[in-house]
Amino acid sequence: MRHTRIGKGRSMNFSPLRSLFGAVALISATVLGCTVSPAQAQGDLLVAPTRVILDGRRGTEVILSNIGADEATYRISLELRRMEEDGSLVDVAEETITAKETAALEMIRYAPRRITLPPGQPQAVRISARPGADLPDGEYRAHMQFRAIPKPAPVTQPADAASGVTINLIPIYGITIPIIIRHGKMDVQAAIDATDGVPPEQEMAPPGPRGTTTVVAIANETSLSAAARLMAEGHDPLVLNMANGVSPGGGFLSGSRAQEEYLCRTK
Repeated sequence: MRHTRIGKGRSMNFSPLRSLFGAVALISATVLGCTVSPAQAQGDLLVAPTRVILDGRRGTEVILSNIGADEATYRISLELRRMEEDGSLVDVAEETITAKETAALEMIRYAPRRITLPPGQPQAVRISARPGADLPDGEYRAHMQFRAIPKPAPVTQPADAASGVTINLIPIYGITIPIIIRHGKMDVQAAIDATDGVPPEQEMAPPGPRGTTTVVAIANETSLSAAARLMAEGHDPLVLNMANGVSPGGGFLSGSRAQEEYLCRTK
């Protein structure tokens, strides 16, 4: 039997044959789990802010903080991701990259691209965007990834003592945040139809007979679940969204889970 160490303080025993197939399964799980949703502190890395918006005129900074007890090194890179209907982010295959996504990658400038942080030590990553003169107006998006670089582990057993397959699995943590570039005119216009104005000197007509009774109820369900239930009962419900007056959709791009964010993730 061989003794295989996984991470810190955890071990598993494998026979030579089972070790090989078990290692393959564990490596697959590690690879699939190493990319983490944005706005999450993973491992010993803390990133702030969790979303960057650039207008092409001036840059900004993202602060990385090592909240662990050991020195750590991180690699910084750009990648393309798209949001699915359920709010999840998926990697963009190279053959499906659009011209707009390519332009987003090409206009983003950042430094440094590799950082070594002592314990408790923060450092800034400078980010800016340089749109081309002929770039069409619009919103461009990419994602910035901060991935830990594991330290090489020393060999703990002599090579001649090995009688099977031994694999040491080290988890690699990463954080991804969206980088949004808004270029050119991004004016949004809103209008309200079927309005009826009453001049100040005109008296308003008294309300007609109600004919119905207002019922106030408290239910342990989501806004859309309640709306679906009321529609099934023959009502015509209206969902009140406690919206963010500054950021449309609130923090749905950074993983927030309040009412407005869930409404934005629902088609």
